[in-house]
Amino acid sequence: MRRSEIILGLRDGIPIALGYFAVAFSLGIIAKQAGLSAVVGFVSSFFTRASAGEYGVYTLVAVQAVYVEIVAMCLVVNLRYMLMSAALSQKIAPGTWWGHRVLMASCVTDEIFGISIARTPYCPPAYTYSAALISTLFWASGCAAGIVAGGMLPTNIVAALSVALYGMFLAIIMPPARQDRNVLYAVVASMALSGACAVAPVVSGWSSGTRTIVLTVVISAAAAWLKPINAKEEAHG
Repeated sequence: MRRSEIILGLRDGIPIALGYFAVAFSLGIIAKQAGLSAVVGFVSSFFTRASAGEYGVYTLVAVQAVYVEIVAMCLVVNLRYMLMSAALSQKIAPGTWWGHRVLMASCVTDEIFGISIARTPYCPPAYTYSAALISTLFWASGCAAGIVAGGMLPTNIVAALSVALYGMFLAIIMPPARQDRNVLYAVVASMALSGACAVAPVVSGWSSGTRTIVLTVVISAAAAWLKPINAKEEAHG
């Protein structure tokens, strides 16, 4: 079973990896402008795996910000992953070693969370590890390749490559939304409220990461209150 889960994770992780490479390539160009080498870009991307977080890091590095500012920025921008990790913990089989739980939380990105949370009844650690490994390698390699390429590619081509990641994320959330009407309602509410908050007074002044965290808490809490999931039925699929 463990071998089959590894193979399945690699299979599901390859499309994510291809999208990651394109997005990380554009980040690599930004990292090049900040003076980073390909090796440093590869290592930083391997352990960060967050487009908004890395963009902020490379921007601060370019202006020679202090380490405390960089760490604080990453913490705020990527705080939503704490919420995703908490949600993913409910998809881990009871009795799973705590070390696996910590490592699975460390593997969380938007897309890895999406495919992991969709596994029923539980998500095996081997599945998340293999999907995260292949996607992380491509993400780090894309950043390194972007640094090497520098500014040789036109800006419009780089922007076009970045769109692939958003299409891939839609491909992850749409199948569950078609199968479960409650998931569809949550997705539609998330899109509508996210768009409204982007232009609403006061709220529009918040950072995108802060808006994401607040909306995630509010929408997930409302969904859990209105349409609670029976734990016994969920465990039996």
